[in-house]
Amino acid sequence: MEIVFDSSTLILLAKVEILTLVSEDIQITIPETIKTECTGKDLFDAKLISSLVTNGRIKVITASKKEAIERLCKDFKIHTGEAEALALALKRKLPLATDDFLTIKACKILNQHFTTAIYFLINIVEKGKINKDIAFVKLEKLSLYGRYSKRIIDDAFKRLKGDE
Repeated sequence: MEIVFDSSTLILLAKVEILTLVSEDIQITIPETIKTECTGKDLFDAKLISSLVTNGRIKVITASKKEAIERLCKDFKIHTGEAEALALALKRKLPLATDDFLTIKACKILNQHFTTAIYFLINIVEKGKINKDIAFVKLEKLSLYGRYSKRIIDDAFKRLKGDE
């Protein structure tokens, strides 16, 4: 399966150290702008993302038409990187991985399938790639780094426990 990522989800997954596991199961695709945004600093997450790009686990693609990206930025008040990722997902008819509030709203309006970092965490637990104790630590880190509501974190906690 191939999924287009924006910087929010890519960085969150790198920060909680599950991006490599996620990249084993899906083809992560990002536009060039996202690569630039996510690899430009001397931080752990930037180095991890850069490494995954270098070894082909993250595919970098040139974005769509500039006019379409500018229109998405203007219409939904999202940043260029998010607009570029959304435009790429729309063009290629792929889901978008985003944890950016305004981009999620744009996806809902445009009827674009999307997913978040929490989905990937739950998914790797269900596949047995990490145990629940580690997952709870990762969820705690996601709650610190991400801008999730208490309701979303509580729901993820219940899902990880198996309460659904």
